[in-house]
Amino acid sequence: MRRLEGRIALVTGAGAGIGRGVAQIFAREGAHVVVADIDAGAAGQVAAEIVKSNGAAEEHAVDVTDTAQVKKLMQAIGERHGKLDVLVNNAGVGERCDFRHLTDEAWDRVWKVNLDGTVRCAREAFELLRASGRGSVINLSSVMADKHTRQMAVYSATKGAVLALSRSLAVEYAPYGIRVNTLLPGYVETALIGRYIANPMIAKGLLAQTPLRRFGTPEDIANAALFLASDEAAYITGAALNVDGGMGATL
Repeated sequence: MRRLEGRIALVTGAGAGIGRGVAQIFAREGAHVVVADIDAGAAGQVAAEIVKSNGAAEEHAVDVTDTAQVKKLMQAIGERHGKLDVLVNNAGVGERCDFRHLTDEAWDRVWKVNLDGTVRCAREAFELLRASGRGSVINLSSVMADKHTRQMAVYSATKGAVLALSRSLAVEYAPYGIRVNTLLPGYVETALIGRYIANPMIAKGLLAQTPLRRFGTPEDIANAALFLASDEAAYITGAALNVDGGMGATL
């Protein structure tokens, strides 16, 4: 029996990177995956890849910063499936600049996607998750919630907030049989950091902070998400799992 057989899983930001990896592995393990992304074309491509591989998927275009769009997405899931078993709040953006020069617009943009988007999806999915009877919410924070580097203040702040929110929701949602856990990825080979690790000097510096001396892959994060979504983690809630090659264990 596949670990997510018969379950409905929503993955935001699933058009590329970590989200795409999670969607593909969830489908491989039997889930019907709702592939959601602000980029409709990217979402459609990932859903098509899953279906071509004999998986089950549907695509939805959604801007997680827009409450009306999030509500519409949850309504569509409810009408078609009547429940939601797994929610992966993966949609996120970054901003790298000296804090002295950080604009209000950049600050607001990162907060609206990384934190507010997670809030909206977790809130609007509540009834569907409760209907599952075994709902699992997996929020994507970052090792930057606990470790810090120059020019990443707003990103670190939002990811720290996601971590705190997740722990609060774990307590609040537990009476309804909904588990809430957090993943804290380290440096993962995605478009978000691709332009940095393409520079050999920057890549060398980043790897020096990672005891396993390699960058993570979307599949590394997806496998951790699969564990938290599955019955193998049925007694785990409020946990924060570092998937960072050991970076979080360093000083």
